[in-house]
Amino acid sequence: MIIYLIGISCVGKTTIGKMLAKKMEFTFFDLDEEVEKHYQKSIERIQDECFTMNGFRKKASMVLDNILANLDDSVIAGTPAGLKYSYLQVYKKHKTKKDLFSIHIRDSYENVLNRLSFYDKDSKQIIEVLDETKRKRYLKEIRSDYNYFRDSYKRADLQIDIENIHLDNIPNLIINGLEKINKMQAANN
Repeated sequence: MIIYLIGISCVGKTTIGKMLAKKMEFTFFDLDEEVEKHYQKSIERIQDECFTMNGFRKKASMVLDNILANLDDSVIAGTPAGLKYSYLQVYKKHKTKKDLFSIHIRDSYENVLNRLSFYDKDSKQIIEVLDETKRKRYLKEIRSDYNYFRDSYKRADLQIDIENIHLDNIPNLIINGLEKINKMQAANN
């Protein structure tokens, strides 16, 4: 089984993915890290080399294609565009061949804002103090990002809302959701 986590930036895909992979004794992959390893440069530098964001997404989706083609028993923390653009084509290609499930992780905009991380051009974390003006601006951007990707998130096999859920309980919430999907599929066959 491969579990593919999607959702807006800083929703918790990497943290939850690592916890879920550990609990299920699966291998964990962060797609951004895998893209950086593959191209041997930071995401921002790869994006700079591409004419458009769609060009970058095509390059990154080739890495996702490789992961999905060659591995099983994995959890992958995807990108905000995880079920859109070229990522969707790669996902559909492998969905027909593998035990592959997409899971949309959703949290309140305010919780995502409180988890924002900032990085320089070389993917090194930097500290940015958010005053009230910056908080309002970033909150607006988070809402905008969610609205932009909302329709693609509806494609996910499972929707998990983590607002007010203790972090330690989220892996079990996902596992229970996957078990329900498997039971429904078995009943339909």
